[in-house]
Amino acid sequence: MQKIISFFLAIVMYLLPQLNLPKADVDPATFQSNYTNVFVHGLGGWGEESFYYKVMPYWGMFGGDLMQYLNARGYPCKSAQITPGAGCWDRACELYAQLTGTRTDYGAEHSARCKHARYGEDYTGKAILSSFSSKDKINLFGHSFGGATILQFLQLMYAGSEAEQKATTDGSLSDFFKGGKGDWIHAIVTLSAPMNGTTAYAVRDEINVDPHATPEEKAVVFILTNGTAAPRDGRIKEDSAEYDMYIDHAMALCDSFETLPDVYYLSLPCMMVKQQSDGSYIPRVTEMEPLFRAASKRMGCYTGVTPNGYVVDESWQMNDGLVNTKSAMAPFNAPQQQIDRDNIQPGIWNILPTHEGDHMSLMGGLLKNHPVREVYLDLLDLVTSQP
Repeated sequence: MQKIISFFLAIVMYLLPQLNLPKADVDPATFQSNYTNVFVHGLGGWGEESFYYKVMPYWGMFGGDLMQYLNARGYPCKSAQITPGAGCWDRACELYAQLTGTRTDYGAEHSARCKHARYGEDYTGKAILSSFSSKDKINLFGHSFGGATILQFLQLMYAGSEAEQKATTDGSLSDFFKGGKGDWIHAIVTLSAPMNGTTAYAVRDEINVDPHATPEEKAVVFILTNGTAAPRDGRIKEDSAEYDMYIDHAMALCDSFETLPDVYYLSLPCMMVKQQSDGSYIPRVTEMEPLFRAASKRMGCYTGVTPNGYVVDESWQMNDGLVNTKSAMAPFNAPQQQIDRDNIQPGIWNILPTHEGDHMSLMGGLLKNHPVREVYLDLLDLVTSQP
């Protein structure tokens, strides 16, 4: 995925001087949030500290830097930078290190079992937050696999890790694995996140053995095989984003995550398909990014059974090109409801009306420009107005 992004950004760098990108308004803020809003990118993504962000902001794309725009309106926002293809455990550990200004610790037990180094980048003196505690809470926004990342992060903040506690007897246990910090999070907001997994990988496997697969479909295989691969450091396959997005494994992860009674949960699913007379879905080709159309078409008619026996029925067919709309609503095992904007409750998933857009529309689009500033102003107003 990084190679694809690098190629895409090289084109952007060539075109950038010819574009008249909108600038963020710097009018006086009309509302001042109490808590910092931390945005976590999905697979292949990048944060504010990345070179890529300076060329093309992940949050905003051609629509301009969304972080700058929201900060100018009194909503303090930060964008994290984490390993694109790592599993949600490692990404959560990296997020904690950035927020707290500490060395990344993946855990003694986890790193030994998954066969990679225990420690990663050191953020000492480089915390992206000036303070982080039960008084200085944060709101977490996760796009795509960033949604699974922030759920894993919240679970570890709340409960810690018994396995890490047992395995670390030399005094080097990270505070992250001690738990007791669930009340440091005010709200979780997921954006087109495959919380229960995605059929994109089943579709990829179908295409891979189809002798009649089109070049566009073969590109899906390449992206979903190479773009979501784990870091090539000898780690086991189970420690990767791809593994965490298989339906069986994603649902098992969700089963391990508790829905905390004092945290607000909001989700924004997406779709960019139209239903056929037989009930299946096809992409809205004039509106969907070309990159997603082949996968979307296959996902729109896919049914099957997972290795663990879960039946993927027709309710999974609506999609945004990479994520099934159903999967992006809420973890299946969690309490959930359609959002009542006048009475948003903590301890339950509040599902927003499905956004009409493909998988990158909420980022501002790749080749198509999607105005999303008002979407985020609305989300931030909803989240920051809760007690």
